[in-house]
Amino acid sequence: MQGSAKPQLEPRERILRAAAEILSERGREAVTTRNVSAAAAVQPPTIYRHFGDMRQLIDDAASLGMAEYLAAKRRQPRTDDPVEDLRKGWNRHVEFGLSNPTTYAVLYGDPRPDAVPRAVAEGDAILKELMQRIAQAGRLRVAVDRAAHMVHSACRGVTLTLISQLPDAREPKLSEATREAMLAAITTDRPDSRLADTRTAARAIALKSVLKSVDAGVLTEAETALLVEWLDRLSR
Repeated sequence: MQGSAKPQLEPRERILRAAAEILSERGREAVTTRNVSAAAAVQPPTIYRHFGDMRQLIDDAASLGMAEYLAAKRRQPRTDDPVEDLRKGWNRHVEFGLSNPTTYAVLYGDPRPDAVPRAVAEGDAILKELMQRIAQAGRLRVAVDRAAHMVHSACRGVTLTLISQLPDAREPKLSEATREAMLAAITTDRPDSRLADTRTAARAIALKSVLKSVDAGVLTEAETALLVEWLDRLSR
């Protein structure tokens, strides 16, 4: 690893890239002050000056490793079916985890409520935007935030489960079965085929999802709060 970082890069970038390379090639335990400082050609105090502690450096290095995946997600063209887009997004997430188990375990396997890695926060924001599209299409059974939390929890659980197993021992249909069960729980069929008892809730969720786009002054703050309360009741 000695001398692998490009000398023209600033120290912070050299440290980050060196840590990401060590993490990917040798695992989390190898991301030590000694190894990183040698690979980045910096003194150990420089690491702490830029990142505070090794945990922050490891989180940032893992986020860098996930950056290409997130960029691909943002570039993915939208279709007219947001539920199908969600299905494809689930598949890409699982594939990333299985292809990058060490990076994934750092990002999702050791969560801290007070310090969410940058890549995880960005991925969550992309997922919420997709849930918003499903809600606006009138196809979401539950509130946007709850749906995003449900999908995030299920997809992360499946990916970590598969990572923990030897490839030959993995259930080949586990991800697909969990994904379809989750989609059945939170989404509806297209509007023209929905049962009457699901239409009111789906439409209430859809209306709530677009309230932020209503021009200021159309509704007062009190009117908006009251409307949200009514919509929440209808969605339940």
